Amino acid sequence: MPHFSSYDGARLGYHLLGGSPPGRERPPVVCLAGGPARDAAYLGDLGGLGAYRQLVVPDARGTGDSPAASDPDEYAFPRLAEDVEALRRHLGLDRFALLAHDAAAATAQTYAAAHPGRLTHLVLLNPGSRLQGELPDDAREIFNSRAEEGEWWAEAHTAVQLLEQATDLDEIRTLLHRAAPMAYARWEAPQRAHAAAEGDQLNPVPRAGFWQGVDEPSRRSVLDALHRVEAPVLVVTGDLDAVTGMRAGEAVAESFPNARLHTLKDTGHYPWVDSPGSLTRLLQDFLQA
Repeated sequence: MPHFSSYDGARLGYHLLGGSPPGRERPPVVCLAGGPARDAAYLGDLGGLGAYRQLVVPDARGTGDSPAASDPDEYAFPRLAEDVEALRRHLGLDRFALLAHDAAAATAQTYAAAHPGRLTHLVLLNPGSRLQGELPDDAREIFNSRAEEGEWWAEAHTAVQLLEQATDLDEIRTLLHRAAPMAYARWEAPQRAHAAAEGDQLNPVPRAGFWQGVDEPSRRSVLDALHRVEAPVLVVTGDLDAVTGMRAGEAVAESFPNARLHTLKDTGHYPWVDSPGSLTRLLQDFLQA
């Protein structure tokens, strides 16, 4: 697989997926995996987006084919944003579209704040709003509203409670799989297959470092800079997302001067699994604008 050298000389891996149809070349979309610190393989080709655009999917430090960081501070999302800039230079891109899922939205927003002129478009899928200083509770409301859907709910409810106290990695993997149905709109074959891979894609040390070392002045500085981002922003939420909910997306969208908020119906935390056709059409329309 290809690699690039980042700001500190670290050799980080990335994946090239799909490509533009012949005769219709378009800039690639750089796609950041969330988790935080989950292997980027869980993104797949984002439900078929790779058939229309080339996707550049980096492995963040300590995930996939990228080595562990020599300094734990390098796992913090502001430093990961510097890796994105190093990747842009490596690819020789003047401007590009950036897409991020879940926690990686914090990395993408930090990049946008520092390099607003480099972005043609910014897509934030199912973001949390911790960077905004808000922790809405509607994800719990969504989860509780689904209590009558089937036996999976009671199993997931128990697993979520046990996860709060779990420290053993094998136990955490088991509990995450038991809780997995809450992240999807349905619990059918595609959702089951996607969830089954999660346990092997976890990277505890990078995950623990993602939010570390970010003080309040730094956080406020990023938020202040987002008001000057001129690139169009699309924030996507799912109405059945019991992981980050929908209100977090509203808070994120309000941080930008040119943001559009779109909620996909009958969709959970992984829209390319629950609603691949709807997501691809939405992204294609947005990226072509």
